[in-house]
Amino acid sequence: MNRIPTGGGVPVPPQALHVAVGWRTGHGVPDVDVSALLLGAGERVRGDADLVFCNHAEHPSGAVRHLGRSAPGAPGSPAADWLWLDLARVEPDVGRLVIAASVDGGSFGQVPGLDVRVADGAGNPVTYRAVEGATAESALVCGEFRRWDGGWFFRAGGRGYASGLAGLATDFGIVVEHPPPPIPGPGYVPPPAPPAPAAPPAPVSDPYGGEFRPSAYQGRGKETVHCDPGLPAGHWVLLEIESYHSLSTTIESCDAYGRAEDYLLTAYEDDVRARTVALVPRARPLALRVEAETPWTLRVLPLSHARRFDSRVEGLAHDLVVYEGPAGVLDFAHHGESNFTVHRHAPPLDPLYDDEERELLVDEIGEVRVSAPVPGPGLLRISGDGPWKCSVRG
Repeated sequence: MNRIPTGGGVPVPPQALHVAVGWRTGHGVPDVDVSALLLGAGERVRGDADLVFCNHAEHPSGAVRHLGRSAPGAPGSPAADWLWLDLARVEPDVGRLVIAASVDGGSFGQVPGLDVRVADGAGNPVTYRAVEGATAESALVCGEFRRWDGGWFFRAGGRGYASGLAGLATDFGIVVEHPPPPIPGPGYVPPPAPPAPAAPPAPVSDPYGGEFRPSAYQGRGKETVHCDPGLPAGHWVLLEIESYHSLSTTIESCDAYGRAEDYLLTAYEDDVRARTVALVPRARPLALRVEAETPWTLRVLPLSHARRFDSRVEGLAHDLVVYEGPAGVLDFAHHGESNFTVHRHAPPLDPLYDDEERELLVDEIGEVRVSAPVPGPGLLRISGDGPWKCSVRG
């Protein structure tokens, strides 16, 4: 792996890459947030969408995504916040892709072991840089990807900002809205509180909701992933996995004793980038058994990151889509050679007792055209080995 000093640079392959800004956790150490800025003419962003960070997790071009932070361990253990990017998909008028980091409620002088690492899609290291010498800065340019001689190279950064991510983003052309000025006059009198409702509404389970900070986990072979215990209980979460050059890739849910329980994904393709879904147990953290022969990356995302449709959708191999339309008939076409299945997950009929309603809508092999009734909104967990299409008839 090429270790580069500040101001130095190395060529990088124009392909899918993982970028991690890492540090060591500890008491009083603030968390680090990674972000990316896509710069066009004049070394400025072309609009607010060119800033990718935790609150805007994917660039419209699909070239850059914020993956989230690895689950923290014991004090002193390593942590990282992750980006995924595909340099081959960066739009032609973007000449620089800046990798930045920021902290909230502290400064980088309080963050030990800060570094930035770049790896390819299989997890093989590409380049590395230790970020040293920070003091009062609350935002840093850790490095940047630049177009060069028809390709790309990564150059180490070093510029710091005491004004946080807002100050850094403003420097590259993002317009940051400031809070309104205080109300003039001798004093501010708050408006009267609204009247209390006559009776509180009954609690409602909403498995579609549950926003949380995404997490990323990496491993190789068979491992059990113990997810963040702060995931919203009784809610669905989106699982996204990447593995390359493995004969098979599987994800299973685990029971209360850590034993594999249900298959959530089974993929036999050589290169896998697949999505599926898991329901967070009500009384314990979510645990998953992941297996692949080569290095894999698993991301746990809010369900809001899943694709949605109400009339037509297309996909490839394994995906999870949210159907938001009325009752009707789903027409599927699958172009592949092996098993093609569609599972429907729906909210529980009785949220106090049932976990979810699950049914197998389609179970066919090879090139198929098949129809299945759908009673209304729900999640469709679609699995095949080739491209597929789905449309809805009323």
